[in-house]
Amino acid sequence: MGSSASPGSPETLAGLLERTGYFADVGVATAAFLALRMRRPLFCEGEPGTGKTALAVALAEGLGLPLIRLQCHEGIDAAQALYEWDFPRQLLHLRALEAAGDGALDVDAAERSLYTERFLLARPLLRALTSAPCVLLVDEIDRADDEFEAFLLELLDENAVTIPEFGEVRARTPPLVVLTSNRTREVHDALKRRCLYHWLEHPDLAREVAILRGRLPGIGDRLAGQIAEAVRRLRGLELLKPPGVAESLDWGRALLALGRDELDAASAAATLGAVLKYSEDLDRARFGLDTLLR
Repeated sequence: MGSSASPGSPETLAGLLERTGYFADVGVATAAFLALRMRRPLFCEGEPGTGKTALAVALAEGLGLPLIRLQCHEGIDAAQALYEWDFPRQLLHLRALEAAGDGALDVDAAERSLYTERFLLARPLLRALTSAPCVLLVDEIDRADDEFEAFLLELLDENAVTIPEFGEVRARTPPLVVLTSNRTREVHDALKRRCLYHWLEHPDLAREVAILRGRLPGIGDRLAGQIAEAVRRLRGLELLKPPGVAESLDWGRALLALGRDELDAASAAATLGAVLKYSEDLDRARFGLDTLLR
């Protein structure tokens, strides 16, 4: 990576991230710095909304690198993540060859011309290998199947892939890989062993206030502090979906849009839908609204 992508210390990296609006604590900054310095994937686990995905986005922005994102889901396979051949264009190409040859076709030459970069549709993993240096975000790996996890393991080991009809594609510079998991299932030890690991917690009160102040121009210290404190108390309730930092920011945006400069019972009740997304959670929060805002 270039000099702009090589911060000299975790503190320097934390400063780069802060300029993008991501306020990393010492643990996060150190883990990300070591991933860069050691050229190892960084595996981030934690509750939804703790800033795992946002870390990869901030790293790309702060380091001046392209961000390539692979969103995992149940049933994802290598074709969706790596590459596909553009069959419609290949078919048109064959027809053009037949027309140019008045119906005669050199089969071997035609086949060789079909499997070239011209007809290769690069999906996120292949783009990461060919675009490096870059940040590759493999988001919510816990939602993928075991078979895909094993496939990903091989690719991370080699920073290369062999396409049978095309040959080997190898990254000249390994991408900075950030894998995230909400721990809906346990990811295999074989994958974790190849990564640096960090568990992300929700930010403490002071850091959440700093995030609100940094990301929401115009928000006052009082309102930012009230939101951060109320969200901290919400996380202490037995909710189906405790709010993350994204919900804190949405709550702040909603209150600012209404022209509020403080969080009182009326404004909280009117805007709870910005921070809680289940009716059961809304009912529980409204029942304890006085405690939430004390």
